[in-house]
Amino acid sequence: MTEEFKRLRVLWPDHLGLARGKYVPASLAANGVRHCSGTWALAYDRSMTPETPGSRWNEGLPDFGATYEMSALRPSWEEGTRVVVADLTDETGALGVSPRGALRRAIADWEALGYSPYVGLEFEAFVYESDGAGGWKPMDTPGAYVYGTGPAVDPHGLIDAIWEACTMANIPLESVNSEYDTPQFEFTLRYADALTAADEGFLFKVLAREVAHRMGLKMTFMGKPLGDRGGSGLHFNMSLRDRAGRNVINDESAEDGISALARQMVAGLLEHHQGLAGICAPTVNAYKRLRPASLSGYWKNWGHDHRGATVRIPPERGNGARLEHRLSDGAAVIHTSMAAVLQAARLGVVDGLILGPAEKGNGLDTIEATVGVAPNLGAALDDLEADEALVNALGAMLVSQHLAVKRSEWDRFTSAVTDWEMREYFDFL
Repeated sequence: MTEEFKRLRVLWPDHLGLARGKYVPASLAANGVRHCSGTWALAYDRSMTPETPGSRWNEGLPDFGATYEMSALRPSWEEGTRVVVADLTDETGALGVSPRGALRRAIADWEALGYSPYVGLEFEAFVYESDGAGGWKPMDTPGAYVYGTGPAVDPHGLIDAIWEACTMANIPLESVNSEYDTPQFEFTLRYADALTAADEGFLFKVLAREVAHRMGLKMTFMGKPLGDRGGSGLHFNMSLRDRAGRNVINDESAEDGISALARQMVAGLLEHHQGLAGICAPTVNAYKRLRPASLSGYWKNWGHDHRGATVRIPPERGNGARLEHRLSDGAAVIHTSMAAVLQAARLGVVDGLILGPAEKGNGLDTIEATVGVAPNLGAALDDLEADEALVNALGAMLVSQHLAVKRSEWDRFTSAVTDWEMREYFDFL
């Protein structure tokens, strides 16, 4: 293996969804790498929240390890480089605040029931170009339209470059198209077992943003970067296989072709809908996307092939049967959000929950659902903390760390004076 590459890029997802890691030479690749535990106290602006769980604030901020098997190394989109998504450990074992560790636990919990989860990911993202004055503006695509392909929607050839990089990195793009709003694109990754799907989704976001950067562009997965256009979601398409390899979401004997197990999973997702928002929509900005009549996963509802429902059951049956969860946005930590969604669905099975009727309103000007997610990040974090079953399933230490950092983020936002306030009030008050 050492003759085949010059360096290894070790990456792991943190609590903000950032790809932390190090480059190491191929000759030292088998040694693993170490990082400071203070990382878990960091916010996007590099401020630190004291005594955050996992940061070991009062212990001198010691190291933790990023570990992996050499057999897990995979091709990269960078020449002469391999890449790996690492597990995180300290002297006591698996790190309790690791998003990848939370997903491993969720998978193990499903496997204890006799099922293996499979997930396909759909990302949406906007593309920006230089405004010539040191800033950014939405990429100009005057010929763009929904489900567009080619130069009219991608004048810089960014999609071609991302596709080529994905081919180099063995990341399985299934489809790409422009979205309803411009300059927005949808990227669908081929389904895989849950851990592989999360790792590939995590790497895809890094790859796509780096390819755009090298072309002088910026790609953002923010939930709502433009106030006058739609938001960007991250959809989890979930299925389960039993030990015989059968897709147990499907049931040919059921009137709608969906199994009783699948209905319990949907009931679990709805039971924990408000708590899930605190994980799946983890930024201040996310709640500008999560609004009624936005087809965004705001409502506590489900439906057959219904984009106005948070849990949509696509029309495919047989091996293609799946549940689509539409609450998350692209800023969500993929491993953590996938773990939370899988755990909520599992709790529906474990608790024997009964699914209510499907949504019959159109989700735009008519709606039967009466419960939505919280109006802002602060309230959503309260809903998450109050959902004890979801917290315990996801991992109490991980949730405590998440709450500490995100409440600090919310406090900084609510205390900041915005440009909007100055424009609205300054001349009159």
